[in-house]
Amino acid sequence: MRAFSLLILAWMSLLVVLPVIRCKDQRELSEGNLLVVTVATKETDGFRRFMRSARHFNYTIKVLGRGEPWKGGDYMTTPGGGQKVRLLKAGLQEIKEEDKVVLFIDSYDVVFASGPKELLKKFQQTRHKVVFSAETLIWPDRHLEDKHPHFREGKRFLGSGGFIGYVRNLKEMVADWTGEDNDSDQLFFTKIYINPEKRKSINITLDNRCRMFQNLHGSLDEVVLKFEDGQVRARNVLYDTLPVVVHGNGPTKLQINYLSNYIPTVWTFETGCSVCLEDLRPLLGLKESEYPLVVIGIFIQQPTPFVSVFFESLLKLEYPKNRLKLFIYNQEQHHEVEVSSFLKDHGKEYQDVKVIGPEENMDRVASRNLGLDMCRQDKDCEYFFSMDIEVVLKNKDTLKILIEQNEPIIAPMITREGRLWTNFWGALSADGYYARSEDYVDIVQGRRVGVWNVPYLAKVYLVKASLLHEELSDNDLFSSGTLDLDMAFCHNARNKGVFMYVTNMHTFGRMLSTENYQMSHLHNDLWQIFENPKDWEERYIHENYTKIMRDKLIETPCPDVYWFPLFSDIGCDHIVQEMENFGQWSGGRNTDTRIQGGYENVPTIDIHMTQINYEKEWQKLLLDYIAPITETMYPGYYTKCISYLNFVVRYKPDEQPLLTPHHDASTFTINVALNSKEIDYQVNEY
Repeated sequence: MRAFSLLILAWMSLLVVLPVIRCKDQRELSEGNLLVVTVATKETDGFRRFMRSARHFNYTIKVLGRGEPWKGGDYMTTPGGGQKVRLLKAGLQEIKEEDKVVLFIDSYDVVFASGPKELLKKFQQTRHKVVFSAETLIWPDRHLEDKHPHFREGKRFLGSGGFIGYVRNLKEMVADWTGEDNDSDQLFFTKIYINPEKRKSINITLDNRCRMFQNLHGSLDEVVLKFEDGQVRARNVLYDTLPVVVHGNGPTKLQINYLSNYIPTVWTFETGCSVCLEDLRPLLGLKESEYPLVVIGIFIQQPTPFVSVFFESLLKLEYPKNRLKLFIYNQEQHHEVEVSSFLKDHGKEYQDVKVIGPEENMDRVASRNLGLDMCRQDKDCEYFFSMDIEVVLKNKDTLKILIEQNEPIIAPMITREGRLWTNFWGALSADGYYARSEDYVDIVQGRRVGVWNVPYLAKVYLVKASLLHEELSDNDLFSSGTLDLDMAFCHNARNKGVFMYVTNMHTFGRMLSTENYQMSHLHNDLWQIFENPKDWEERYIHENYTKIMRDKLIETPCPDVYWFPLFSDIGCDHIVQEMENFGQWSGGRNTDTRIQGGYENVPTIDIHMTQINYEKEWQKLLLDYIAPITETMYPGYYTKCISYLNFVVRYKPDEQPLLTPHHDASTFTINVALNSKEIDYQVNEY
């Protein structure tokens, strides 16, 4: 009995030892044994992104097809990609080390999320010689679905955008390729995979649980960003895996663009943006004559408030004006005065100015294309800076900042005051319109700061002129079916593989609201206190208003009377001019049908705010700018600032000889002096 027990123990020991011996027999692959091979016939934005992620993890890259025309199709409408197989077949013949591991991967829509060590470890764990990426959807021949092997768990269908294997096995796999460049590479590899004999001979399997490869097409709901310990990974929540390679195959280019704003460690909560200061084009130290020549396109397409302020901001841009050319498109007769005034006073400061006025009846699309052409046809032009008239740039260095960032197309992030409305979209809906990305609010509110790859931008952006000669050489970039001109431009840029960025690394300015802008007055901007309160305040409220209490700017000429600055000089002038333009001054008589009872005890020559439809705006002025001072000077009292009679009085010498000192029958009186201090029509001082 004892001998039998010993035999059992010995046999059990053998069972335990054998697996250990088997694991040790499989030698761990070194990182130097891996070569990444990709096809890139030209260097696109996507390729540069791929190479940046590869350098981050120290991958060794071999690029095939440089400078060769692409004949492999577009993948979106018809199968293609055979050119990649041809190039791979030739490239493999140059590799003599049969036991070398090759990762063959697309590059225009791929980023690495981890390094070679993890990739090789996961490859060895499959115990196969060739491993393809896997997909949820079958492409390009659905009739082959039943021939695909089944897995207990995971994706069934082969994806040709990424695979890894030993050189010996890969050579055997592509040996029979004799197809055309526009034949389907995926169909070629699929037929090999579904052939049991070839699958066994080459020893092929699929990465069906996305441990190495994550194809996004058909799997968007499975992928989330994982932030941990200063690193960012794409996590497949369906299989709880961390793919090494993330591929935006098919119609998922926008999603890979979004993920690559973070992967690999592009932006983290700990470090912020780690690449935003790379590959800059510094302007510091350049002579004025060495600054890049920029064509600024200014587009006035609808009635807009504060147009004169726009041109004032343009003048304040810190950039040599002799290195700027202006293209001004004005569709609004109403704004001819502001445009003409600006050009008369400052037009000669710029290297050149081209104006398209309302009399030319040029449509909006044609004007945008013409603006780009002005830069495209100028051999010295390096950038086109597009600005819509409703843009309020507060940062004088905006143009220099955008140029230094050195991106193909880049916009400064601007917002509407107090709202989440901006000049970019973080995502697109299925029909190409606005959709909110997960990080949109954080970017807008400044909780995430960086330079962001986005699918849409508008209102103000900078375009490299080199794009206008190459990828964006089409003379009509602002037309695309039913899309508006900004959406069409972005659609065309995306289709050409051009990346668009928005930066919120600085505060640049804001965007005006134009929805309720009326043009029935002389100075229509006075009525913008509701729609654009910040811009209204900067234009019309005195620059020292906010210093009243801090710097004790309130004067007290007599008890319970307080003087303080309220309106700017422009504010005073515009109110006076508005009243004079209206012109219906009262006669200064006791009889006054405008007031209740029809009798005025102490008549003045005036115009009521109600007559020019300014009553609501004046009430808001009282509530926002007068009430706070009142409550400060009279502690314990609070006011709703309800005023029943608001008017502007005109004083002229000898015009109202009967106007003698009197007592107003009011709880309190607000007098706003609209004249300069030198002018005083009061004969006596009291």
